[in-house]
Order: sequence, then C-alpha cells, then structure tokens
Amino acid sequence: MKKILYNPDFHRNNRTILAKSLQPSSIAIITGNDELNRNGDQNFPFRQSSDLFYFTGIEQEKTMLVLCPEHPDPKMREIIFAIKPDPILETWTGYKLTTEEIWATSGIKTVKWINDADMVLRDLILNAENIYLNLNEYTKYQNPVSYQAERLAHELKQSYPAHRFHRLAPLITIQRLIKQPIEIEHMQEACKITGTAFQRVLKFVKPGVTEYEVEAEMIHEFIRKGARGHAYQPIVGSGENALVLHYTENSGTCKNGELLLMDFGAEYGNYAADCSRTIPVNGKFTPRQKACYEAVLRVQKSATKLFVPGKTIDEINKTVWKMMEEEMIGLGLFTAKEVKSQDPEKPLFFNYLMHGVAHFIGLDVHDVGSKYQKLKRGMVLTLEPGIYIKDENIGIRIENNIVVDEVPIDLMTEIPREVSEIEALMHQ
Repeated sequence: MKKILYNPDFHRNNRTILAKSLQPSSIAIITGNDELNRNGDQNFPFRQSSDLFYFTGIEQEKTMLVLCPEHPDPKMREIIFAIKPDPILETWTGYKLTTEEIWATSGIKTVKWINDADMVLRDLILNAENIYLNLNEYTKYQNPVSYQAERLAHELKQSYPAHRFHRLAPLITIQRLIKQPIEIEHMQEACKITGTAFQRVLKFVKPGVTEYEVEAEMIHEFIRKGARGHAYQPIVGSGENALVLHYTENSGTCKNGELLLMDFGAEYGNYAADCSRTIPVNGKFTPRQKACYEAVLRVQKSATKLFVPGKTIDEINKTVWKMMEEEMIGLGLFTAKEVKSQDPEKPLFFNYLMHGVAHFIGLDVHDVGSKYQKLKRGMVLTLEPGIYIKDENIGIRIENNIVVDEVPIDLMTEIPREVSEIEALMHQ
C-alpha cells in the first residue's frame, strides 16, 4: 500500500471546527479502532477509525484523541495518546511512530503514551462539565461485540456520573458530509484506480474463468497502483449469483451466455470508490440482455442531474424507482394497467429493483449521513440503479460516484459503461 501523506493543516482545521461546535467547558474523546483477532495469534489487518483518521491522520493502532478547548493549560487542549515506541517490541511488531512523527502528521504537539491515559483523562475531565463521546451511530450498524468507544463510555459514566454526557457523532457527521477538495481528489484517484482494474477485467473475462480469478485481477491492479486494496468486500457474481444483492463468496464459474455483475472499488488514502458494472461473460450481450442493460443505463444517466443541493436521498430513490418502473413496463415485465391497480405498499417494480439507489460515500463506503439529509454542494454519493429478473437469470447494476453541485460531477465518467465500449474492449 502506498503511504499517502496529508498536510497536517487538513486535520488541524477539522479539529478547530469540531472544537467550536462543543458546548463551553467540554472534553471530547475519539478512540481508534480495536485490533480484532482472526485466529490463534493472528489479527485481521488493522484499519483506523475513520473519525480518528479525519481529525489526526494517525493510522497506528492504540491511538486516542482528546480535545479540551478551554483547559487552563494550552498544552492540554489537544492531546494524542499513542503507543510508546519500544525497540524490543518493534523487533516483533514493527516500527511505531515517535512523538515528532505524530506531531508532523497531525499538527498536535502534545503526545502522551496510551498507558498513561487514565491518569491524564481524570485531570482533563475534572476541569470540564461536559463529556462528548463518539459512538458508532450508523443506522444499519448493530454489533453484538462491545468496541473500544463503547467500553470507554461505560467506564466514564460509572466513574463520572455527575458530568453531562453528549453525543459526538452528530457533530462529526455534519463535518464529514461535506468533502473538502483534498478529499475529493483522493476519491477521484480511488475511482481512477478502480477504472484501471475494470479495464483489466474486461480483457480477462471469458467463459470458464472463476469469479475469484476476476477478483484477483482487481486486487492485482489496486495494489499495483498504490491503493490499500478493496474498499469493501467485492461482489463478483455471474449468472444467478448476480441476483444476490450482497453475494461475496465469489466462488462460481463464469459461463457462456451469462452476465457478470461486479460491485467493487479501491480504497486510496483511506477514501473509497464504489463502482458497479455488468458485462457479458462471452463479450457479447444478447438482444434481451442489451435491452435490460440499456434501460438501466438510461435511468442512471438521466438520474445524475438529480444530485443537486436541496434534494434528499429519499427523494432521489422515489424518482429513480418511478423511472425504472417505466423502463420495466417497456421491457414487458408488467403493464401500465397493472401498475394502476397494484398494492401501493407492494409496488410491482420492487420485484425487480428492491434496493435504494444512492448512499453517501467517503472515508467509509457507506459514509455518514441520513437519507433525509438535504444535499449540499460537496457531498459525494453513489448512483446505482439496477434490475434483477430471476426468471431470465438477468442481474444488472450500474453504479457511479457523484459529487453534488448545481451541475453534478460524475467521478467515474472514464470507466466504460456503454454497450459498445464494453464489447469492444472485451474483444481486444
């Protein structure tokens, strides 16, 4: 993975904005991610908490950020707690950042060791009245296993019951929703790398290759181009596997006459790309496959103009569903007369498109933000209409990443999606 260096001013400015949004006499605590055991003495690859990275740039495990903007001692207003470098330990686990390196990356001059956190936190908390805690508030997130921020919240509420506790996540969400130019640059690079991987796949796919071989072509290009790897578990589904929305086994064989649906994206500088493309395994769409594909493509192109300030994801979903409903009528999946008499709670289109068509994207592939949030300039979202016809073994999704603006900006215009482009590249 290529190490991406940010200007510490990016992280410093993010902290300044957050500090100003806190109530007077407050302390805010942002923890890093846990290291998670895989098996035996092996951990899963570590990936830093998006929030901690956003405010510090530090990707090392066992890191914590504390903001106490009104502390009497200016040196205690911004503190990073980190692992103390140990030459003996580093022989086994690798290099750890020095205080100078942490300062250079984050712009925070006060660095203390994580083993001293309890003692220092007590001094900071007793000089404050409000404690802001950062818990994972993603709507669809439910974890039966307690994580670091949650454990800390429980401990602090027991130790300091007379303090007032507040949610930090809503304040951070407001900041992270609007992408700064450097963030969009990194997302654009993630999209570019994703596009080169797709070009590689187009020249590789043919009847008889396996889905995992296709995935291997993707990761080869991601790593070669300096990305961390996949931004999320990729979907590589051929034939009936393309009909499973969250299919990630990628163990099947791509057969002649089938469609191959791929939902994949590179992570570059901790920022995600999220791309979906559907191609014919043998390099040539059948007339029916082409008709269905072009129906989805027409809707995607037309729907891009919806990503303007003032809209919401909820509104976009409803508009795109209506557009896809018209296309489905044209494809003969049901009639306009049947639509008029349908149960509004169980619309006919939902048999062929059962998911929303947009979500926020950034440091997380499903980034912070609500579907009822009014869009503002600089937000970045996906646009991913699809159609899934089980009786015909047709699963199609086309997905691009869009920057909200008066004239929306598509970050994936260079990634082929026209039938003619796809077929030509597959026959090179």
